[in-house]
Amino acid sequence: MKLGFDIDSFREVGEALVRNKSRSFLTGFGIFWGLFMLLALVGGGQGLKSIVMSEFEGFSNNAVVLSPSNTSKPYKGFQEGRSWNLTVNDITRLKNLMPELDAVTGMVGRWSTPVTCGDNEFKNSSLKGITAEYIKIETPQMKYGRYINEADVIQERKVCVIGKDVYNTLFPNGGDPCGQYICVGSIYMTIVGVDFNSGNLGINGTPSRSVMIPLSVARKIYNYGNLVDILCCTVKPGIKASSLESKFRQTLSRYHYYSPDDSEALICINTEQIFNIADTLFRGINFLIWLVGIGTLIAGAVGVSNIMMVSVKERTTEIGIRRAIGALPGEILWQIISESIALTVLAGSISIVISVMILQVVEGAVKAPFQISFRTAVTAMMLLAVLGTLAGLAPAFRAMKIKPVEAMSEE
Repeated sequence: MKLGFDIDSFREVGEALVRNKSRSFLTGFGIFWGLFMLLALVGGGQGLKSIVMSEFEGFSNNAVVLSPSNTSKPYKGFQEGRSWNLTVNDITRLKNLMPELDAVTGMVGRWSTPVTCGDNEFKNSSLKGITAEYIKIETPQMKYGRYINEADVIQERKVCVIGKDVYNTLFPNGGDPCGQYICVGSIYMTIVGVDFNSGNLGINGTPSRSVMIPLSVARKIYNYGNLVDILCCTVKPGIKASSLESKFRQTLSRYHYYSPDDSEALICINTEQIFNIADTLFRGINFLIWLVGIGTLIAGAVGVSNIMMVSVKERTTEIGIRRAIGALPGEILWQIISESIALTVLAGSISIVISVMILQVVEGAVKAPFQISFRTAVTAMMLLAVLGTLAGLAPAFRAMKIKPVEAMSEE
């Protein structure tokens, strides 16, 4: 037999595995179970991450939401505990004084606004008065029509974009509702679009339960004058939103007379931090998954090494005869290692197939991508080949040390 991947090598490896089929089965099952656990956990972690991240669907990961609150420090003759409000002018101020910002928009919001169309009523909608730039905060998935644009805001058009749940309730028969009138509160609006964004992260309510109207119209309906409830901003690429928090406070404090270092006067909600927390959490989960999975595989590889050690001891006479008739030490070494690799790779291949099939069933039932990637499968097979090689080294070196004379005397 020559050292290498020739037909004789594979035949001898197969014959060795068949001769020890019961022992090979038990050892292979350990490898199979270890890899199955690893792949199932990886696929499950991927599916869990997809489910969680779908809750943030469409929401900007670099947005900052600014909301006024009571002051906690006295400033320039004003006592602590003073309330103040954001204005439309603050939008222009932030755009001019903070070049780090990409978009700035105001919002007027109302909870539990009834919306009716004929005999159908949606009782608890979230009304949002917005500008066209709000599309950079919550990216819509337009099923019909269009989003609110600048012309709607400037001309104070009584138009609206409705969310998925609102649409399904008001129009149970489906179809394009654009151009039809609905009553929002006590004001009739024309539908210009339907947003099918199903994410559960939103400002002043989730997108599916929202009714979006021009900011100028909302301010007039609810007598806001020049005021807005909150400001929503996005930062330019390469800039961390968390680094701008103090600058937001300093900029707005010039016009609203609160202390620039009053952390309670202006509430800054940074979505970058929310997404970073989620990413950190899942990186930790993935680390634990691979740690547990690789630990299980190593335990299986130790089992393979022990079984191969027993096999070498039982085949002492066979190995001695082969050495006596001219087999080189390298050939003996390769045979034992190749048996170990074949056992681990075969068990691993079966494990990958079964894991993929089970994850496919789970994926179809949960409607989320509970599946491993091709890269993960290849990585797992390479890891098995390495573990199989390492597991076969000790038995292989022991087989190399067998001398023909000693093997014959033991027989």
